[in-house]
Amino acid sequence: MIKLVFIPFLMLCSSALMALAWLGHLRYRDSISFWVALGLSWLLVLPEYVLNVGATRYGYGTYTGAQMASFHLAFGVVAVALVAHFVLGEALTAMQWIGFALLAVATVFITWRP
Repeated sequence: MIKLVFIPFLMLCSSALMALAWLGHLRYRDSISFWVALGLSWLLVLPEYVLNVGATRYGYGTYTGAQMASFHLAFGVVAVALVAHFVLGEALTAMQWIGFALLAVATVFITWRP
């Protein structure tokens, strides 16, 4: 039963780290070089990859591959939007919130167990 919550939580943490690696360096684009940004991004990607692969291997059987992929994609979209908002100061629009709600519904449909 704990796997039902733990696996999505690991994937959420993985997506948060990946979103930071993708976008976090943009906040400092005028003060750090490309190579420093690349190095720092790769430092974030390694633990992200450990979380992602670990969650996928541990979760397979509890969830199908397609279900875990839907978690990963949905969490990735939300994590990128949150990093863009909180790190880069970009606004979240009403249409984005509607999109997140639809994404949540789609994820529930994909992972539903009758």
